[in-house]
Amino acid sequence: MRFHPKLRPYLGYKFLNALFSGLSLSTIFIIYAPLEPIIYSIGGILLALGMWGVAHLYPRILNALYYVRILFWVEIVPLGMIALFLLFPERYPTALLIYALYQLIFLFGSFLVRAETMIFRHKSVITLLDTTKQKGYLVGLSLSALFYFLCEQAGITAKIEQVYWLHFLLALNQLALLERLYQSVKGRSIW
Repeated sequence: MRFHPKLRPYLGYKFLNALFSGLSLSTIFIIYAPLEPIIYSIGGILLALGMWGVAHLYPRILNALYYVRILFWVEIVPLGMIALFLLFPERYPTALLIYALYQLIFLFGSFLVRAETMIFRHKSVITLLDTTKQKGYLVGLSLSALFYFLCEQAGITAKIEQVYWLHFLLALNQLALLERLYQSVKGRSIW
């Protein structure tokens, strides 16, 4: 599929964003293990109320400028979560804070999807963005499976330790992702 060359950095961002999701999916089950089930219910209620509030802001924020600002914020927060986990991997407050921060990021999920669709408009571009995202997700899931297999082969069998070491890959991925995102908006008019 042909696309404007200025879209290439953004496609790189979308791939790395989905790669992060694929790599990190398995980690949440280990990180969230200490949390009580009621936390998920309360978190879900707060998330739904927050998303409702964000939706009411659409008339003011549903544009490219806010999309880029919110997108950068949403992508910087995971670096803090990674650092938090690397510093305090097996603590209840860490699990709770990471859960809360993920909920905060998810708060803007619908907004980001809607804004991206409005900004890029063309069906062929939206198709390219979504297929790139699925490729990244599949690669991330595959890499995480390979990573866990290699950990087992190396004698690293404790789940928390495996997840701990995976966070170094997540940090590298997130730094590369932020660089691609920056390149996609720096002085370019793809929006």
